Amino acid sequence: MRLWKIAAEMAAQTPPERNRYVDFLRAASIVVVILGHWLMATVYYDNGTLTSQHIFRLLPATQWLTWIFQVMPVFFIVGGYSNAVSLESAQRRGVGYAGWLATRLYRLAVPLLVLIFTWTALSLIMRFLDVSPEVIQLATRASLIPTWFLAIYIMVVILAPVAYRFWKRLGFVSFWILVALAIVMDVAFFAARIQWPGWSSYFWVWLAIHSLGFVWRDARIGSPRQLLTVSALALGAMWLLVFYGPYPLAMVGSPDQVLSNTTPPKITLVALGLFQFGVLLAMEKPMRRKLANPRLWTATVLINSMIMSIYLWHITVMIVLIAVLYLAGGMGLGLEPVTLHWWLARPPWIALMLCLLLPLALLLSPLERLSRNPELPVLSPVRQVTGAALICLGIALLAYFGYAGGPLPWFDVIPFTLIVAGTFVSGLVPGLGRKPA
Repeated sequence: MRLWKIAAEMAAQTPPERNRYVDFLRAASIVVVILGHWLMATVYYDNGTLTSQHIFRLLPATQWLTWIFQVMPVFFIVGGYSNAVSLESAQRRGVGYAGWLATRLYRLAVPLLVLIFTWTALSLIMRFLDVSPEVIQLATRASLIPTWFLAIYIMVVILAPVAYRFWKRLGFVSFWILVALAIVMDVAFFAARIQWPGWSSYFWVWLAIHSLGFVWRDARIGSPRQLLTVSALALGAMWLLVFYGPYPLAMVGSPDQVLSNTTPPKITLVALGLFQFGVLLAMEKPMRRKLANPRLWTATVLINSMIMSIYLWHITVMIVLIAVLYLAGGMGLGLEPVTLHWWLARPPWIALMLCLLLPLALLLSPLERLSRNPELPVLSPVRQVTGAALICLGIALLAYFGYAGGPLPWFDVIPFTLIVAGTFVSGLVPGLGRKPA
């Protein structure tokens, strides 16, 4: 009740000009991602053995669920809107790129680094306890799934000022240029069998989706009818690409180890983003009226106050819970996945993890409200970008290989060293922040 009261006080101070729907979509998209990860966990304990199979292989029809639960495009659209607002505010206050970037990176990177350093310590403890490298790799790769998104988002934030100027100068042409680049990468991937350039689509695809937030911020979205027309066309494009083209059905993950819509990103994600953009923006006016309701807005403020914490730690909570249940003789893990009893057990499973996650998120959420110490000098953009790039590269390698994995023994030392080096190069040394007054 005290937490709700604090959130209500924060909600009551919301400036009237703030677009509450942006905050609502940010909170809703992260909640959907968390529920999707928890829902689709298929761990099974039988005769002392713990197994986990991909739910898409066990029940291929569940791939359709990803057309609902893949909401990362929504987060990037919201990010584009928020970055546009932040850049406009910085320009009015005379804050340059270096000052703007220092603040944005601090808020994003510090909670992320806490998760990385925690799993570094846990992996060392597991090695000391002679846990097999396969188990360490499995646990850490799963727990670090949320970090890949933030690594990409940090790079998009670095490019946001350039992308916003690009939008201001060329308008919708800037969006279609990015889409065209993503299409070229896909053609090389599928038609020419040249796969390595496709990894650059992490920029083209997500920057294109991010720029839809600029469209929203500049109020160039059209009428609800026009927006729904865009959604229908985008949905039709997705259908054609999947059922008459080479793209897989699942919009996140894939039963195919080689082919995925997300690793690297494909043009299907742009179509999904346009579909979501049209539907959600067509609902903006009625939703903004509903968000005037104090209870709904307070709930939105409450979730946003700890959004990074619940997102970053939701899989860690699940992994730790599974480990405890395994050590307890597989208690609660004996239901065969995708059976009727397994589906009926999903609601209490999710409720249990929610009860475990919320106290942890409350404990860690003050990290999200730390502000960069203004007495510190603002480092040059070159140093900040270089440091952030090192952090993101290290995180990407850890998320891909996990601890105790990789092509060489103790390979994880390399990405961890990159992260530590990037932390100091960019000036993101934990502990130098301060609570906002």
